[in-house]
Amino acid sequence: MLNALPAEDALIYIMVVASAADASMPDAELAMIGDLIRTLPVFADYNPANLIEACRTCAAILQDEDGLETVIGLAAGVLGPNLRETAYALACDVVASDGRLSPEELGLLRRVRLGLGIDPMIAAALERGAHARYQRL
Repeated sequence: MLNALPAEDALIYIMVVASAADASMPDAELAMIGDLIRTLPVFADYNPANLIEACRTCAAILQDEDGLETVIGLAAGVLGPNLRETAYALACDVVASDGRLSPEELGLLRRVRLGLGIDPMIAAALERGAHARYQRL
């Protein structure tokens, strides 16, 4: 089953771990995940009915001792370099969407960045872009 992980599910797994990084999944972050799935071209062929099962599977993997590393490893194994950057950008969007950035979320972003092999300069640009998009007045 894990070898057949669709790329869209790998992206969703990264968004789920980003949302759960600080041991809560705020409504703003959950809404962001739904919005991203409905609007981004990378999810154009994704059946939204599969979202709940993808989230459940990800949550089950995260229950294991090395669950986070497993999720990141699965995503890295499925996603090519361009989609790894997309995954990192999605993680940045999810953590930025509620207007707060916790130390746990920063740590998670670091682990995702390293696990996906994102160049630090590209990561900084993606992080800054998310920060700019989710500014509040």
